[in-house]
Amino acid sequence: MKSDLVIVYHRQPYEEVVTDAGVEYREHSSPNGIVPTLKGFLGKAKRGAWVAWKEAEDTSAPGFDPVIEITDSYGTYDVSRLPLTAEQVRSFYHVTSKVAFWPILHGFKERYNYDPVDWPAFRSVNWAFAEAAAEQATDDAVIWIHDYNLWLVPGYLRQLKPNATICFFHHTPFPGPDMFNVLPWRGEIIDSLLACDSVGFHIPRYAQNFAAVVRSLTGAQLVEECATPTTLAAAGGALNDRRMPLTLEYFGNQISIHTRPVGVNFDYIERLSKTPEVRERYAAIRQEIGDCKLILSVSRTDYTKGNIEQLEAFARLLERRPDLHGKVRLMLVSVGANRNMTAYAEIQERIEALTGRINGSYGSLEWQPVALISQAIPLAQLVAYYAAADIASITPLADGLNLVASELCAAQDLTRPGVLILSEFAGCAVLLDGAIPVNPFSNASMDAALDQALTMDMEEASSRMAALRRCAKTWDISAWTQAELAHFKTLHEMRNTTPDTQDDARPAA
Repeated sequence: MKSDLVIVYHRQPYEEVVTDAGVEYREHSSPNGIVPTLKGFLGKAKRGAWVAWKEAEDTSAPGFDPVIEITDSYGTYDVSRLPLTAEQVRSFYHVTSKVAFWPILHGFKERYNYDPVDWPAFRSVNWAFAEAAAEQATDDAVIWIHDYNLWLVPGYLRQLKPNATICFFHHTPFPGPDMFNVLPWRGEIIDSLLACDSVGFHIPRYAQNFAAVVRSLTGAQLVEECATPTTLAAAGGALNDRRMPLTLEYFGNQISIHTRPVGVNFDYIERLSKTPEVRERYAAIRQEIGDCKLILSVSRTDYTKGNIEQLEAFARLLERRPDLHGKVRLMLVSVGANRNMTAYAEIQERIEALTGRINGSYGSLEWQPVALISQAIPLAQLVAYYAAADIASITPLADGLNLVASELCAAQDLTRPGVLILSEFAGCAVLLDGAIPVNPFSNASMDAALDQALTMDMEEASSRMAALRRCAKTWDISAWTQAELAHFKTLHEMRNTTPDTQDDARPAA
């Protein structure tokens, strides 16, 4: 049975677990994250489908059913598992996406490496995704593609499903022309994205950058824009943009530029923070900490996340403030990345070495300044740490959005509020009013933010956290879901009421 909503994302929408009884498909334990968020849309469609990849030794005989039907708390939907060999996964994802695209998207031109990219292999995998999506979709379905590793899918899909409503959403930053145009495949990528009905971004700056790239490469016209709502423009932020592009026109075709930040399940986290399990863990954490101030930082291990800068700032704090020895602790949760990828292995080694150096230089038998956690923490335990933290320091060098900051705000209790230090270069910095803004490229800024947070009185901390919680709730997952569904409906109606004349005019993708 064909589906009227098809979501295309590289990850499968469940955890696949091998047991004595066979393979089990288990729902993710946390409602947060992109996979559970997107699954929420499937239950709202008449019939939904999800397209992802699954590794196979032989793609012609993968040893598993390419399409299965799943029934879980989100509803009943089909999952199309695209068989890819280990070499295809390595080339398409670990090399092209992570070695070439990722550093450019985040502004790290010096880490970009063109040499190992096999572009025909990337094309081939994207074509396979497009074919799998087309197979699942009705002729006029909404097909929603997610993230940069599937950049070529829209152009291929437009050939296979000319009447479909094709949408694309970026979950990363999108750079301006000076950075993006480093990519030698820039024209092919942009031509594919211009085959979409809508291209989506978290914040106005990324949408403006996309419009600038498109104009630099194609001469497409920006035909509609608007002032950025004040709720999407924290005063003076580095990622602020006072105008939002809305519509591009290219060879008679109009492409919607859609700006809407995804959020967290605020109500769920707030309820979870009040459960006996979390409150018990919270009490144990506070008892263990005693009179110490707990600084919490949570991220993945990645050179974009600012973990090294975080540790260096803490080391400087201990060096210039001997009076804080024994009175402050940093808990750095840096979830280890794939050590087979050299760039991430190097960052993990540096984090571990710097943690050891700080603890060796300043620690004692009674007090360890830094606790490094490199494994994922179950959500309930993490929420307890969110609530117990005196200071949360979220300081990425670049981040598409960053939901950790919003999760923390949802978990906080205003009777004992914490303080949020937030990088100006996290996308969520334009949404969350009340944080201490910090420039992680500046030692002076990082040092001043820590000093301000450590000396902030209860009244100011409570006022700031109340504002942060209001913002996080405003931009929660239900708001995003409702906005996206309304956007799909508008696009679908436009495509089905407007004569389709543009496909003959536009260049082939």
